[in-house]
Amino acid sequence: MFEREKIEALPQYRPRAKEAKLALSGIKVADFTHFVAGPLATMMLADFGADVIKIETPEKGDDFRHYPPIDPAIQAQGAPYLWTNRNKRSVAIDLKTPDGVKVALDLIASADVLMENFSTGVMARFGLDYETCARINPKLIYCSVSAYGREGPYSDRLGFDPIAQAESGFISMNGYPDRQGVRSGSAVMDVGTAMMASNAVLLALLARQKDGLGQFVEVALFDTAILMTGFGAMQHLAVGHDPKRNGNVSPDTCPSGVFESKDKPFYINCGNDKIFIRLFDQVIGRPDIATDPILQLRGNRLQKRDEIFAVLNEAFATQPWSYWQPKLRAAAVPHGEVRTLGEALRSDEVRSRELVGRIAHPVIGWIPNIASPIRLSRTPAIDPVAAPSVGEHSMEVLKEVLHYDNVQIEALKASGALGPSIAASYS
Repeated sequence: MFEREKIEALPQYRPRAKEAKLALSGIKVADFTHFVAGPLATMMLADFGADVIKIETPEKGDDFRHYPPIDPAIQAQGAPYLWTNRNKRSVAIDLKTPDGVKVALDLIASADVLMENFSTGVMARFGLDYETCARINPKLIYCSVSAYGREGPYSDRLGFDPIAQAESGFISMNGYPDRQGVRSGSAVMDVGTAMMASNAVLLALLARQKDGLGQFVEVALFDTAILMTGFGAMQHLAVGHDPKRNGNVSPDTCPSGVFESKDKPFYINCGNDKIFIRLFDQVIGRPDIATDPILQLRGNRLQKRDEIFAVLNEAFATQPWSYWQPKLRAAAVPHGEVRTLGEALRSDEVRSRELVGRIAHPVIGWIPNIASPIRLSRTPAIDPVAAPSVGEHSMEVLKEVLHYDNVQIEALKASGALGPSIAASYS
């Protein structure tokens, strides 16, 4: 069960200005995505005004709905699902029925964007492949998110975030040199792919403004993972060396890493020579080291990392973090406390940016919410609405978007295209 009292203690979001416009007003998205990368991408569009209609299997819905923790009062709305599906409408359609496919095609015919991340070939088996959809809607932006692309020798392979981390070389770069590499605890490849997909859709919409034509858009998890290896990939291509695992220190700058104050660990990143000088002169009180002509050069400091770290560790251990933090800030030395996730979510920085709060939920009153990191002054994100239950908006969409009459809706109920619960609820 969710911790209701703690959730209710979170601040409510400030409503957007009533006169503010929506960046994606009038854009309709047929959302066939599930799990993380696809739904997070469509949520980014929904946050800024796109009408995202999530097409789900009746009853069960998106498998990600069932990831814990789940409050018993709102089954099929686990916290991870709530994180990736706010501001959407859900329609329950059985795509294994001819009538269900017909409903999907009617939605696609009037959509601006279709996004899907099924295994390769699934949309084609439903009769919802790009060629079919483009014939009925030439202006459609059809975004396909896959593991290894929709064509080529690996298009049949399934892929998840940790697999992409492993095969891209990302895992080999992280951790300590005396053991195997480690994956990121966060689904960084899924999140990165979501950002790529939402950007790709926006680019295609911009192109459509110029020529009126839609197009097929593709984003692959593996492709994103290669990019996420950062400039290490270019370093390897330039000199042929695989990056070494360096734990919390940097192979390129020194001193950069985790240090221990008297009571808390913290990270310092000396990204250039001037920061190094300020650290030792203004923070540590060692102008002799700050002005050392050898140590003032980054390359030399990398060779003397152990000596430099020994001096810093000895100094930092003498005082608590409350002593060092203001000195580091005053000297403009990049620094940060090493926090748990809970500490980060309750930090002054998060509060000052209004990143965490609570939003209304129709069943349990309130749920926590993490704000979009995108800030637009004239067309801000919409006021957040909790992720929908399975098929919550089926009747609304059938009547108001597709303009089906009662005879058509009754026929869909009878055929099983809407699933048993929807048919029973509106009988």
